[in-house]
Amino acid sequence: MKLKREDLRLYAVTAGEIDADALLSEVAEAIEGGARIVQLREKRLQGAALLELAKRFAALCREKGAISIINDNPQLCLDAGADGVHLGQEDMDPAHARALLGPERIIGVSAHDAAEAVRAEAAGADYLGSGAAFASGTKSDARPIDHAAYRAITSAVTIPVVAIGGVTGENMAELAGRGLAGVAVVSAIFGQGDARAAARRLRAQAEELFD
Repeated sequence: MKLKREDLRLYAVTAGEIDADALLSEVAEAIEGGARIVQLREKRLQGAALLELAKRFAALCREKGAISIINDNPQLCLDAGADGVHLGQEDMDPAHARALLGPERIIGVSAHDAAEAVRAEAAGADYLGSGAAFASGTKSDARPIDHAAYRAITSAVTIPVVAIGGVTGENMAELAGRGLAGVAVVSAIFGQGDARAAARRLRAQAEELFD
């Protein structure tokens, strides 16, 4: 699958705090509101229950015309029929993931500085998630990176970069001018009560701020 830069304007990441049916309902709303790529980040489930959720998630994204990404687990990506995987620095090496997934699936990698970004691109990453952009409720140990660090990352690679970590409608404008393709958000969409409306507002902002 060819990943377009504009697909990354608004990247939704699930919060993993509600039951499967409710989560998938919010995923559908997020896509309808403008998220073109959605990552399933699910820390509670394992085994058959996780695989079933991942299959339903991938099928829903396919039906809605969005890109489905599985967090951390390339094998689950394959088994569920998802479009790609996102890897942290402690997960499988991107080159090994590429060998497992083949050339068509998407690989995203977390990068906190320019050196990590360059290594990830060389290993076959299609995009980078970089942060924390701001203090984050989902990763309390994540340290925010500044404007210069983002500029160094986006200037060091040719693949698109999204900011992640504490991004909201109130602070997104601070990320303009850093060479980013868009933003990845968790709680600014999921748990808002109306994921569709939240995504619509964020997508409109992102279209104004990023290119």
